[in-house]
Amino acid sequence: MTWATSAEDGRSHGKEAAATPLLVSGASFSVSLAATVHYFTLETRIRDQQRTNLRWDVDGTGTTILSGIEATIDPSTQVVYSENPDSSVLADKYDYAIVVVGEPPYAETFGDNLNLTIPAPGPSVIQSVCKATKCVVVLISGRPLVVEPYLGDMDAFVAAWLPGSEGQGVADVLFGDYGFTGKLSRTWFKSVDQLPMNVGDKHYDPLFPFGFGLTTKGLK
Repeated sequence: MTWATSAEDGRSHGKEAAATPLLVSGASFSVSLAATVHYFTLETRIRDQQRTNLRWDVDGTGTTILSGIEATIDPSTQVVYSENPDSSVLADKYDYAIVVVGEPPYAETFGDNLNLTIPAPGPSVIQSVCKATKCVVVLISGRPLVVEPYLGDMDAFVAAWLPGSEGQGVADVLFGDYGFTGKLSRTWFKSVDQLPMNVGDKHYDPLFPFGFGLTTKGLK
């Protein structure tokens, strides 16, 4: 186990950990550094709850995925941010949309969820945005959630798990500085009716099997 000895060390290790999300679908999808990017996210709400409830930051600082994107893109790139876009926002034309949705932080039984669905309004944001423009969906969660109904609308799907306080690490792989290398440490189900599901089960029919994960090469 590696222990951080300073705030700077902690942020460095946090960025390394956040930079290992799982690319589940969309290997051919890449986000140009010089494009008009519309960033739709519930991350602000999730992030605020992380700061208040979990204090993952060593010194109260860190980076969100949004700030990581803004620090990574070409200066000519326009980033339009919207937490819950309406039809007027979607009427504009964008090269790409990065949709970040997921669960708020929880511990132990406070995270119990028999349906394992993406919290609202995440599903509606995915459907409305991804039908309007090319999109990559980044899911923040501590476990697989029900995503099969929305995969057909996505150009790429990234499981970022719980990236902690260094969202820059997620931006690094989204924009290709570093490659996707993550592999599933558990089976990703299609629906909760299939649970429990394990490798070797007679009727093993997952959405993504144990060990799955697309690999890409980074520029660095």
